[in-house]
Amino acid sequence: MRNTTKITTTVLAAGALTLGLTACGSDNDSASDGSGPLVVAASPTPHAEILDYVRDHLAKKAGLDLQVKEFTDYVTPDTAVQDGSVGANYFQTQPYLDDFNKKNGTDIVPVATVHLEPLGLYSHAVKKAADLKRGATVAVPNDTANEARALQLLDDNGIITLKAGAGDDATPADIAKNPKGLKFKELEAAQTPRSLDDVDAAVINGNYAIQAGLKPTKDALVVESSKGNPYGNILAVKKGNESDPRVKKLVKLLHSDAVRKFIDDKYDGSVVAAF
Repeated sequence: MRNTTKITTTVLAAGALTLGLTACGSDNDSASDGSGPLVVAASPTPHAEILDYVRDHLAKKAGLDLQVKEFTDYVTPDTAVQDGSVGANYFQTQPYLDDFNKKNGTDIVPVATVHLEPLGLYSHAVKKAADLKRGATVAVPNDTANEARALQLLDDNGIITLKAGAGDDATPADIAKNPKGLKFKELEAAQTPRSLDDVDAAVINGNYAIQAGLKPTKDALVVESSKGNPYGNILAVKKGNESDPRVKKLVKLLHSDAVRKFIDDKYDGSVVAAF
């Protein structure tokens, strides 16, 4: 039986934010002394799947008691690390974490880059990006880091042109040229796959694309290059816990040849090892 706890966005996202970012007595109190299980918050696909593989095939031999909690949003995993409810999380990129820390006053830090999920542009309406009609509506993630990343993908493929200097916080207001007069619909990242029947195209994060049965390497109109890509997905902890021996064991396992092979075999290019 899969020993994974699923956490819903509705229950936890509001609760974590209401409680604030202070420690509140958790089921991971052993984090301070490095004893007990290491509880890791993760998105279901591919993060929790990768962690499940580590737990089921590698962790016991390494002396690591690994527990996985699944979260379906991009907020609660960070608030849970900050308040000590979990010992680490694995779901986000460095630009997203930087933005989250800045906006929320948190002090979460990366300890390892594990994989890359290429961002892609998908459509049920057209088969090529060039076929997007004038005035077409494109859905993009509404969080700062992923929206900027989505716009950069469109810029890289000549669909729009961003203003010089537009960086990790770019928004549609930073578009210098928009030859097709595209309109942008900003949605929570998890909602972008569900929008495909309502918009002309959508830029979708790799994990949500996989969950929706989309393969970036086959189904995307355009897809990010993995070469020199700064958006690798990271294992992160609250500052001060980087030297936790359980965390160090997990990093070593996540960077193993066995995990690389698991990623290559299971995801066929939709997820790429970044170590």
